[in-house]
Amino acid sequence: MTIEDVIQTRQLPLSRKLSINLLLTASWATDLLHETLKPYEVSLQQFNVLRILRGQQGKPANLSTINERMVTKMSNTTRLIDKLLSKEYVDRTICPTNRRKIEITITQKGLDILKKIDPKITQAEEKITANLDTNKLELLNTLLNTLRQ
Repeated sequence: MTIEDVIQTRQLPLSRKLSINLLLTASWATDLLHETLKPYEVSLQQFNVLRILRGQQGKPANLSTINERMVTKMSNTTRLIDKLLSKEYVDRTICPTNRRKIEITITQKGLDILKKIDPKITQAEEKITANLDTNKLELLNTLLNTLRQ
């Protein structure tokens, strides 16, 4: 009996069924995205940082800005940046006006890898949502936003 069977057949409280279902779905979607990124040797968190930096449109971001915008909040943003530095996907400089502040920008190499990854991620996202029409997607987004309020 799979966990999905247990959710359907057991007399669990609806809140527990939903919690388990959310975790299962998040795990399934995350696994698919990890597999999509694997050939590029970029983790989901590294990909997230690169997208955040691309969104800065050439303006530097500091570690706290990146951490605030991360999908998954974590304390190891510095380690993520170090890995992206070693791959030459980002640059790190000391802020000229505040020497305690580190500024991070995406490099051309980082932008180039995103151009390769973006269509593959789009395909994975479409696979994740393939069983939902536009109305269901909008409703699900609304419901999930409501959960987090």
